[in-house]
Amino acid sequence: MPQKGDRRKQQIIDAAKEMFLEKGYQSTHIGQVCEKLDIARGTVYQYFNNKKEILFTLVDAVAERVREVLNNDLLRDYLSQKPEKEDVINFMKKRISSSIEVILSEPIIIKLIFKDIPGIDSKIIKHVANTIEDIRSIMAEEITELKANNFFRDSLDPLITSSILLGGVMLIIYEYDKAGKDVLKIEVIDSIVKNYMNGVLNL
Repeated sequence: MPQKGDRRKQQIIDAAKEMFLEKGYQSTHIGQVCEKLDIARGTVYQYFNNKKEILFTLVDAVAERVREVLNNDLLRDYLSQKPEKEDVINFMKKRISSSIEVILSEPIIIKLIFKDIPGIDSKIIKHVANTIEDIRSIMAEEITELKANNFFRDSLDPLITSSILLGGVMLIIYEYDKAGKDVLKIEVIDSIVKNYMNGVLNL
């Protein structure tokens, strides 16, 4: 069970996120977050120096969760067991689907990437860009490992391939959100995974 401090910190993050999305980043102030939660300003400052730190915490949490899903040590351990190709395909589908679901769980990330939140500044844009680069590198490492084990096509460039997958996923999420469509529908995720796997597998 989360400690009281952890629960309060998460409440602050959730309240600020909701206001960033509804009012815009620039129009959201710490005082408004305090009013929403009926807490003193000092309570917020126990956890964050300013609203930018709250936003960075949101972004960094997504990258950390992707890192956990695409744990390369787990992948290496799995491949060391010499699984059949069909088993590897199913294993990879689960990892990719889980990564997509992590990104989907925080729509604010997609809005930040497409600069769709009023009031974000150059430091935020740079932080988000660095986070996306971090995720892309994690994915590229996975592709490199799968190439080395002859499951992915040898001709693939890991960084370009990871960019295509990540960029495509982000654009789909953004377009679905704009159109008010449910990108969490299982058939949408399945379609993304199927298209990706068909393009990279060493058949």
